[in-house]
Amino acid sequence: MEAVTTDSSAAEEDECSDSEVLCLMRVGRNSDWLRLFDNTEITIGRGVDVTYQLLSPTCPLMISRLHCTFKQREDGHWTVTDKKSLNGVWVNGNRIPVEEAHQLRLGDSIQLGVPVIGNKVEFDYILVQRPLRDIRLNLAKGHREGAKAAHVPKKPKRKLNAEEVEPSTSKPKLYRCSSADKSFAQPCPLSPVKHQQRLSQPETGPSRQVQEVDWPSDGCSTPCDLDNLQMYSQNILMLREQVDDTERQVASLGGEPQRTDPLKEEQVKELQGQLETLRAKMHRMETLERSFSETKRQLEAQKTQQQEELLKKQLEEALQEQKKVIGELALSRQGFEEILLAKNKELEVTKKEKEKARAQKEEVVTQVTEVLENELQCIICSELFIEAVILNCAHSFCCHCIKQWRKKKDECPICRQAIQSQTRCLALDNCINSMVENLSLDMKARRQTLITERKGESS
Repeated sequence: MEAVTTDSSAAEEDECSDSEVLCLMRVGRNSDWLRLFDNTEITIGRGVDVTYQLLSPTCPLMISRLHCTFKQREDGHWTVTDKKSLNGVWVNGNRIPVEEAHQLRLGDSIQLGVPVIGNKVEFDYILVQRPLRDIRLNLAKGHREGAKAAHVPKKPKRKLNAEEVEPSTSKPKLYRCSSADKSFAQPCPLSPVKHQQRLSQPETGPSRQVQEVDWPSDGCSTPCDLDNLQMYSQNILMLREQVDDTERQVASLGGEPQRTDPLKEEQVKELQGQLETLRAKMHRMETLERSFSETKRQLEAQKTQQQEELLKKQLEEALQEQKKVIGELALSRQGFEEILLAKNKELEVTKKEKEKARAQKEEVVTQVTEVLENELQCIICSELFIEAVILNCAHSFCCHCIKQWRKKKDECPICRQAIQSQTRCLALDNCINSMVENLSLDMKARRQTLITERKGESS
């Protein structure tokens, strides 16, 4: 309702900007003047729900959350009320009482808070009446209006559809590997059976030949060569069969009666040439077989020697690693021993400090006990005060004890003055209760039992 009233009154006065309005002119500034709207309660403070929010950059707690209020009475005069602020409201140099409306006049000096050491009062105002058109630019904007203007609804974020999302051009992980360097690709080695089939596959026609295979001459120690040794032995047998077959063909052609047939003569010559070629290849294959057998034996011996050397090397490396580990363990042990010595020293120092603190605590408890026994004991029951009361002569007693005493005599047991009044002393009760917490369990139990008994007697 106040905000509505403020807005309506402001609208009415904006229509007649020549009218004079009351405002709090800030001393030394041409801005942040506080306008006082008619028939409206103006609240000032550093809180949120106020008409004008004042924030001090040098001393944030100078202005209370609800520091003061300005209100117009029925007779038209304005009043200011201090709403229990910490640093007060000062009118013409005098602090006004709390929660009491103080009437204001034109020209009054109004100070909110107190001056910080070496500076003047930060919020210093003078109540003035000026035309609205002259001070419009000097007026401060109300906090509630600023909060309304600052409230702007947020637009929801638009979610992209699947079609609007840019498709990814990056390759999947399966194809991210570099395929430029293919120099490491090697053909898959053929199995011995397939390799044998390729070697032993004869050509069609009368001039079939056995495919020649290039053998390594450097004695290469690949497992494939050793595995193919048996395959080439079988090839030698196949060559021998082919040689025998060719010899039988040559013999059959040579045993026939001699005719003047040039085709048969050419066939005989061709078969004889093939026979010589096959015999040469067979001889070469036998030589290769012997060389492979020798190479196999050498490779086996070399493999055994390499295994022995590898085992020796592994043993040496294991021994070196063991020595290294032993050295590290020795260093670690030395470091742990140093740490243990340092910890033992710290424990000794801590033990001494604890003993010293315990002795100091016992001494404090002893002193507290002595003070309790000497100063905070009731002279009637010789116990610590229980519900202490102070007489008009300033002597203190237990409420129960002085009550029983006054049944006999209505005078102070110490100074013998007439008892005119007795007053409860909560300060003594609180002090005794806080000091009893540091005493032994026996004294606590004894005091609690005494309190219970006295409550039972009084009831």
